[in-house]
Amino acid sequence: MIQVNDSWVDINTQRSNKVVAEALINGTLDGLAGYRVQAEKKLGASRIDFLLERTINGSDERVWLEVKNVTLMASEVCACFPDAVTERGRRHLQELIAARQQGDRAVILFLIQRSEAKLFSPAADIDPAYAEQLTLALDAGVEAYACRTETTATETQIIERLPVVV
Repeated sequence: MIQVNDSWVDINTQRSNKVVAEALINGTLDGLAGYRVQAEKKLGASRIDFLLERTINGSDERVWLEVKNVTLMASEVCACFPDAVTERGRRHLQELIAARQQGDRAVILFLIQRSEAKLFSPAADIDPAYAEQLTLALDAGVEAYACRTETTATETQIIERLPVVV
């Protein structure tokens, strides 16, 4: 972790999935509560961070959930992803689109690790292809969550959802 403007920023990308897993298990993520949680499930040619499953009225529901750790601020209030060109990130979005086309829910969750963030937007100036792929994913029905964390010296937890602006 590092301190920026007197706030802690969790830059350990391996911890972001643990933070999200805890919120999923505790049922504290609106729209994603009440599911059985499985980590690192194969989807197409990728491994997606989580597969969420439940049965409602005899119907099985699946949600594919990919998490991206966000530490970049493009302005005083706008958090952005990615901070470098990411072919892997584009591939994950393509897999989520395919899952959506098969009838599953698909969610990209941007875990924003900056306390000053008020909204999220893709970093089109850094990776225009990723920004374009995100727009295509949203148009295909992939849901985008931007969740801001609060980090102390000993803990990181999700505290609120922020708007996604593409």
